[in-house]
Amino acid sequence: MKASLSDESKDRLESGILSTARVGGLTHNFYRYPARFSPEFVRAAVQEFTKEGDLVYDPFVGGGTTLVEAAALGRSCIGTDISSLASFISKTKTTIFSDEQLAGIEQWANTIAPLLSAASASVPTSHDEIRVYYQRNINGRTTWRIRKLLEIGLSSIESLDDLDEQCLARCILLKTGQWALDCRSEVPSTKEFQTQLISYAEEMVDAAHEFSSLARRYSPRPKVMCVHRSAIGIEQDSRFQSLRNAKLVLTSPPYPGLHVLYHRWQVMGRKETAAPFWIAGTQDGDGGSFYTFGDRKQAGLGKYFENVLAAFTSIHAAIDQQALVVQMVAFSAPEWQLPKYLEAMSMAGFAEERISMKSQSSDGRVWRSVPGRKWYASMMGKTGGSQEVVLFHRKTLA
Repeated sequence: MKASLSDESKDRLESGILSTARVGGLTHNFYRYPARFSPEFVRAAVQEFTKEGDLVYDPFVGGGTTLVEAAALGRSCIGTDISSLASFISKTKTTIFSDEQLAGIEQWANTIAPLLSAASASVPTSHDEIRVYYQRNINGRTTWRIRKLLEIGLSSIESLDDLDEQCLARCILLKTGQWALDCRSEVPSTKEFQTQLISYAEEMVDAAHEFSSLARRYSPRPKVMCVHRSAIGIEQDSRFQSLRNAKLVLTSPPYPGLHVLYHRWQVMGRKETAAPFWIAGTQDGDGGSFYTFGDRKQAGLGKYFENVLAAFTSIHAAIDQQALVVQMVAFSAPEWQLPKYLEAMSMAGFAEERISMKSQSSDGRVWRSVPGRKWYASMMGKTGGSQEVVLFHRKTLA
């Protein structure tokens, strides 16, 4: 991006930024992760700022949109996240499955779905502290049946010998559980759950086949690495030496001051559950502020900006000197938070670059309305967090 983009390239990038299309295609719908990227935006950025074989890094990988699009375009990619749920989802979305593996998943889903019954005694109910923690608020009068169906489904995963197949099976149960419980006022019946599980299994197998076919077109195949860890200190981790070749950092960091539940579902109102970690077979144990860089109610958001500075200082030390950093971010109060965010980026060693586009606002940046917000955000109406902005940065010269 040293030289200005062509008008055609700008138009493609701008179209991707402003896209309000529903997230879909490839494996993007394996799970409805909060604050998801637009695949159109990611695809346009990867195409405009990298070439086949380049390395792309997403330090806050979330639902894995960057990795899916990069790998499908023949770019190798690395994703890190402090959430074990995020790394599980991203890894599963970007696994290159064989036809035999996907056939095994279809057989598993068609075999287990008819056996899902709340009356089944095949899975004993456990009351140990760990199980109670992860099943909080899904053991009530209206939700316990779904919990039991999920337990039965999870117990059946052991019948799959292949680890990648087990991960995809867990992801199918995760998606079905989210459909049944998250932000719903009415819990579906057992029959509806069975039907939905089979439907999701078919959709996800087809999506995995499409993604895998695209990734296999390239020689060598794109390498994908998903790791559960913070971006802070990444430059000191020997597993990530290849980041020195990263040409593009494409990410959406936690949004300051905004209520985003990255680590919980909301059941029957505002009751929160850590069940997605239980279903994914990963560990949680942290409060919401851990996943958002700090308490959104803290005056001045000092902890948030401290973590932003630490993360991007490490990213600066880890990536190529010419790498471009592209971020999509929203602010609860952009009038003071955006300048403070840009200050943190500058302190970390990055300088903002501008790309002139037709729809840029008075500040020279492109802002977009946030589509598909969850009910607990939408009920707030139009707020500072209703708009996202795209920021471009490069390393400052030494």
